[in-house]
Amino acid sequence: MSIYDMNVENGYGESVSLEEYKGKVLLIQNSATECGFTPQYDELQDIYEDYKKRGFEILDFPCNQFGSQAPGSNAEIASFCDAKFGITFRIFSKIDVNGENASPLFKYLKEQKGFEGFQPEHPLAAIIESMLEREKPNFRNEADIKWNFTKFLIDREGNVVARFEPTEDMSVIRKKIEELL
Repeated sequence: MSIYDMNVENGYGESVSLEEYKGKVLLIQNSATECGFTPQYDELQDIYEDYKKRGFEILDFPCNQFGSQAPGSNAEIASFCDAKFGITFRIFSKIDVNGENASPLFKYLKEQKGFEGFQPEHPLAAIIESMLEREKPNFRNEADIKWNFTKFLIDREGNVVARFEPTEDMSVIRKKIEELL
């Protein structure tokens, strides 16, 4: 199984083969419009603009599983992202990333790269860890997505080379993207 064997739904509910991204460096993330990490869209758009001509794409999948922070419809989410952040990378249909209804894409990504921890210096890391500790004391040992804006970096051959939690500094992500380009 390869990432290129999968299909996902665009924001209009139409099937899109990930094969169309073959040969590109991809950053795939789950997102939310009402999250403390939503301002990351600004930096993500900057990264996209800097590297899209070199074969880089961001694939954004809204997800309402974390604090119900992506409550809108696909159209409302896309409109918000355009109006507030000028997003020009692709926003797909809202999905689940964990549980029995989890997207096959995110099941695959989690199998390839599990959770390695939050960056402790980030101001929201302790808050998220405390909340997760109450819900799932064993959360550190599970590959599940922990929160919005978890990102997976895919190389030009379709290999999942890195997983970044939402607490990761964007400069670290940018550097890893540059290494693959």
